[in-house]
This record gives sequence, C-alpha cells and structure tokens, in this order.
Amino acid sequence: MPELRKDPVVGRWVIISTERGKRPSDFGRFETPRREGFCPFCPGNESKTPPEVYADRDPGTPRDGPGWHVRVVSNKFPALQIEGELRRRGEGMYDKMNGVGAHEVIVETTQHELETSELPIEQLERVILALRERMSDLAKDKRFRYIQVFKNHGEAAGASLEHGHTQLIATPIIPRRVVEEIHGCTQHFEQKERCIFCDIVDQEMDTSTRIVCQNEDFIVLEPFAARFPFETWVLPRLHEPFFEMMPRSSVHTLALIFREMLVRMNIALNRPPYNYVLHTAPSNDWEQPHHYHWHIELMPKLTKVAGFEWGTGFYINPTPPEEAAAYLREVVLPPAPIQTPGGQDRPVVPVR
Repeated sequence: MPELRKDPVVGRWVIISTERGKRPSDFGRFETPRREGFCPFCPGNESKTPPEVYADRDPGTPRDGPGWHVRVVSNKFPALQIEGELRRRGEGMYDKMNGVGAHEVIVETTQHELETSELPIEQLERVILALRERMSDLAKDKRFRYIQVFKNHGEAAGASLEHGHTQLIATPIIPRRVVEEIHGCTQHFEQKERCIFCDIVDQEMDTSTRIVCQNEDFIVLEPFAARFPFETWVLPRLHEPFFEMMPRSSVHTLALIFREMLVRMNIALNRPPYNYVLHTAPSNDWEQPHHYHWHIELMPKLTKVAGFEWGTGFYINPTPPEEAAAYLREVVLPPAPIQTPGGQDRPVVPVR
C-alpha cells in the first residue's frame, strides 16, 4: 500500500507510491553523448574564461595559464553580478533589489574526460579545499547572506559543458528551502535541545535500513521521506554547522565517502544524470551552530516532476528509500584501492 511520509526537518509530505514501484533496472541506461570541439575548461584555453579567482597550481606557474590542478573562475554568464549595491526597495506591495551576488565555476580537473566519480582521492580533496577557500572568502562580503554550492551532471540535469565542474552562487538572501530547514531545526532544538540532523544520524545508525555506507566521519543514507528515487544524503557524523569550517582531517574522509557514493550510484543506475546541492549554515550567522548541520543532497534524474507535484508541493517517489539503500549497499565495488594520507592502500568496506 502507498505511504504518506513526513520529512522531520521541513514538514514536507511525500508519497511513497509502492503501486508504481520501480526497481533500479526499470530506469534504463543513461548514455551521455560526447561532444566534439572546443572546451574552455581544458588546459591551454585559460584565456577563454574570465580571470581565475583561485587556483591550486604548481609552484611558479603563471596565473591564468597551464599548471593548475583545480581552477575557479567567475561564470561567463552569471546569474548575479559581483559589482554594485543591493538597493533594496519596494514597488507597491512588491519587494525587489539589485541582482548582486557572485557566480563562480570550480573546474575540478585538467582531464576533460573524467567524471567526479573517477577522480583520484587526492584530486577530490583539492576540489573540497577549493570550495572551502572560496566559501570562506565570499563570506567576508557583508552583502552576501548565503553561499549555495551545486553540481549539474549530465545534459538532463542541466549541465551545458561536460568537462567536470561544480558551481557556486553567493546570494544576498537566504534561499527559501534553507529557511525552511533552519525553521525546522530551530523548532526541534527549542523543544529538545538537540540538533535534528544529529538525531537523524543517530536513528539511522541504530536501524541501518536506510544507510548506504559510512566511515569514521561521514554517513551516506537514503532519507526517510525521499522526494525522488535514490535521493541520497551525505552528513557528518558529528555536529558541524558550517561546511567551510570542516576540520582539515575530514577532507580526506569526505572525499572517500563522496566518491564511493557516486561509484555505487553509477554502477547501480547505469551512470545517471544527477544534481547535488550543499546545504550549510548561512554566512556569518553564529546562532546556527547550536541547531543546524551541513549536508549534501544528491538527486539522480530518474523521474519527472509533473502537474500534481507542482500543484500541491507533494512529491511522488516510486522507489521506497529502504529498497534503494539495500540496492546501493549490494553494489560490488571495483577492486581499485583507495589511497590513505600515509600512502597505504585500503579497500572500501561496504556497510551491511
């Protein structure tokens, strides 16, 4: 029988439609066509992008030239522009302000053909450190109240360039989705004096039915009220409100668990297009440490949002998260070893 499930954080209801139940094999194979021609993100084409605002590069190599490992540039077609004042104003009952913000692109690798799931762990660490650096720097700008990190992978997920990249947009307002999470977290903390995401982590670790994998610092799970088939979250096991303040020691374990999650997804679902978003506490909001908990939400593009969803705000998910978690846990990972900081190899051990 179908179930209505309530998200414990934002109070959103989801329909788990077992009558429409879909196994992973029902979703088909997703072939991403390779595009031939010029790529502005490839080494040697640095002059074709805006100037870099950050780069992890070899010592002595010139700015805006080859020799980089991760490169961050302003988006050539930004959603918001960095220059100017906000100038908040009203127009009768309507509110508006200037479209001031920052829109940056994090180019993840010099190798055009590599997906994020194929990057060496050391390279993924470089990407994470670049994100932390840019978020910390943009948080100093008092015009910006929130920094949204996201990735569109695959044409169906909105990617216009196939060279691996992540995006970042700093906005002068806190997005509604994050406001809803903060409100839910605040209510839970006022009632119980505990972080609701910490409670979710504790309960999921007790039951294990929705856990995909975990390591000493992070847990990967299918949320109880998943909006989409195989919606997957990554959460720190200990309370951390700000992504950019993550301990340096956690960068390696995040790279490990994030790559494992993507590898499992690619094997189980035939390399689907996906989006992921990073939710973190708003910039310079020092009240959030008590109750907010940063996390990553990954959503494979397996179904479409249609009229009922748009009209009601309900989502219909044909794959129960418990089944999705079990399927992802059963994935047999490739035998390639993972490098530890000390240079020793260790295999990935799936959670059972």
